Formats: sequence, structure tokens, C-alpha cells
Amino acid sequence: MARRIALLALLGLLSCAAPAASAESYGPMTGTSAAAGPAKYDRVFVQKIGPRRPRTVLVLVPGFIGGAGGISPVARDIVARVPGMAVWTVDRREQAFEDTSGFASGDPQAAEDYYLGFRYKRVRGEDVPFVGRWGLGVALGDLRRVVLAARAGGRRRVILGGHSLGASTAVAYASWGFGRRAGFRDVDGLVLIDGGLRGSFRSASPRGAEKTLAKIRRGEVFDDLIGFGIPEISGIFAQVGALWAAKQPDAPSSLQANPLVPARFKPRVPATNEALLGYAFDETTSPRSLGLIHIRAGGLAPSGDPRGWQDRELTPIARFAKAYAANRPNATQWYFSKRLRLDVNAMSPLRPTAITRRLGLRPFHAREIDVPLYAYGTDLTNGRVERGARSLASRSRIRRPRIVADPNASHLDPVSAAPDTNRFLQTVVPFLKRIVR
Repeated sequence: MARRIALLALLGLLSCAAPAASAESYGPMTGTSAAAGPAKYDRVFVQKIGPRRPRTVLVLVPGFIGGAGGISPVARDIVARVPGMAVWTVDRREQAFEDTSGFASGDPQAAEDYYLGFRYKRVRGEDVPFVGRWGLGVALGDLRRVVLAARAGGRRRVILGGHSLGASTAVAYASWGFGRRAGFRDVDGLVLIDGGLRGSFRSASPRGAEKTLAKIRRGEVFDDLIGFGIPEISGIFAQVGALWAAKQPDAPSSLQANPLVPARFKPRVPATNEALLGYAFDETTSPRSLGLIHIRAGGLAPSGDPRGWQDRELTPIARFAKAYAANRPNATQWYFSKRLRLDVNAMSPLRPTAITRRLGLRPFHAREIDVPLYAYGTDLTNGRVERGARSLASRSRIRRPRIVADPNASHLDPVSAAPDTNRFLQTVVPFLKRIVR
């Protein structure tokens, strides 16, 4: 009996010493009451990666037309390197519009037939005019529900960050007035991945703002990345192409012969599924105007019929394909609110202006922000993120921000590059560990 009691005690000690169990989940969370549109859309979607009882939660917001699945690769890398940390990635409420049922089987041919045969359930702007009022106030109200849930009643630290426009959203949150409470008081740090305010991206002008508002009133409530006239098609192209590359990487590309896929995304020689995906996203061959989707991956093989892909740089194309082929969450946001992008751009000065008053924005607390700041910039932003972060620090109470310039990376590399080549991962981990400690 005594031996049994001793054994049970030893097992108990070992279980206490063992690391907390890690898990992944994805599901809806109640959002703010938007008072614009049906109440069923008052929810966001959150992917949780890491220990079930973390000491610290890093909440990350995707960028323009980005989904939670696009951040998953680096989220998993962070969890593996920062003990006691979970990463929650947030999908905005527009994700509820997406008909992703055609991806459920994981069959790329079935997905291509369903989506490029236009059999899926489309959402048109004129059918959901209330999205024209889903601006920054709604997005930050939703995000605050996630942040407060992550805090678990104040028992955990929460670090807020994001990629691209998601990083700008994080800064906007920190400066926002939620009633009498400043947003930065909800968080213990900020992580900006190739984004931010104070000039990191284009600011809204009064004339440009009025033009955008006029378009929204006409029913143009969604942004269209590639100008196809179908806002969701860029996300569909990416997910179908990635699914082919993930499932049949070395097979001749099916999409290369599809007339719906724009020629500017196709090699001029027969290519494999993997090579077509790499060609469409790599910064040396993807259209220059689409820097928001660029990675540094490699290039077409010098020979072969069809041509394959050779990894030579930061993001292995198989890793990228796996992330962009995933469903629930997927890596893109098919329907992106034009009003949200306008509001984020209008917040750039981080002070009340004629435009912020016109749009009902609340940048009231930028000078009071006093949490640790990390900022990372790539070749897309060409130093603007770094300058914006320094400007934010100089006009607030932030001391000794950690700012990293990485001109050798493209815009999507920090969230998709292999761990041993990802300078963002290598520099953000020490910053996060200091906060956890």
C-alpha cells in the first residue's frame, strides 16, 4: 500500500512538471452588437493554438484580405518557442459570408469545378448594404471581445498584434477610446508585423474619403484585390491553387489551362501545380502591383516538362501551399469591408482630425500608450513601418521599442517563412519571452 501511495505521488509530481498540453481549435466567439445588419453576424472566429491554460496569449489580427490560416505557420512556431504562450488568430466577421463547403472534401478537382464553375453561394455587395457600416468601430468592438476573453478575467497577460492592416488595427486599438477606457490598458504589449499607423501605409485624404463613401453608398461595400469584378475570386484562386499544390505538387497544373485564371499569374512554359503557385506569389514573377501577396520562395526549375519549382529563399513552397490549402481557418478573407480599410487609413495620424470626426473614429489615447512595442518591416513598406513605430514611440510613453528592418523579406514571408530563415520569428521570440517572464 505504501509503495502504491509513493508511486501515485511521484506520478502527480511528474504531471505537474510536464508542460501544459497544447491543442488547436477554431470556432465562433460573440462579437459586439453592430446595430448594422442581422444579429447573426455579430460574431468573430478565433483559432487558438497552444496550451489550454496559457500564462500569456498573443492575439494576432490578419491583414488586408488575410485570414487566420495565413498566420497559422508562424503562430505554431511561436508557441513551440515561447513556453506558456498561446497564440489566438482572429478572423473578422465577414468570414461568415464565405461558402467554403467546396473545400471540405480536400479534393482539388472538385474544388476547382465548384468554385470556377461558379456553383458556390456568392455574396454581392448590394445584397448586404449594412457592411458599409462595418468600419473600424465594429472591428475593434469585436476584437475587444477576443482580447477580454484572452485575459480570462485579468488572470493572463495579453499581447496584441497583427500583420499588415492587422498591425495597424492593433495600434488603432491601443489608442481607441472604449468609453472612458483607453484600449492600451487591455494589453501588455504590441507586435506589429509589416504594418502600423503614423505613415506606415497610405493615409486617407478628405477628397478620397468622400469618394470611397460614395462608392459604399452605391453598394460597393467590398474591396476587389485584382480588379476582376468579383471580390472573392482572389481568395478562391489562392485556395484552389494551393490545394492542387498541396495534394498533387508534381502533376501538370490544371489551373494553367483554365481561362479564368489571369495570364499574369501563369508561367509561359508548362508547369507543375507547385510551380504555378510559386510563380503566382514569388516576388520575382508575381505582378509588381500585388506586393501584398509576395513571398520570397525560389523559382521555376531550369528544365522539365512540366517545369517544377525550386526552393531557394525564405518560404518553402510546400509549407506555403499547406497553409493556403487549409480550411477552417483558411488563409484569405474573401469579402473585405471597404469601410474598414478607409477607417484604418484615416487613423494614421493617431489624433483627432476632420476625417476621424467625419467617420466617427476615436483616436483619443495615443499619447498615453505605455506598453512594450515590437515592430518589423519588409521590402514592401520600405522603412515606413520602422519610421511609423519610432514616431509612435516618440509621441507616446513607449520606451525603447524593438524595431527590426528586414529588406530581404517580402510581405508574407514573416508569417510563412521556414523557422530557420524567418528573421521575424528569430527577433520576436526574445521580445515575447521578456514579457512572459
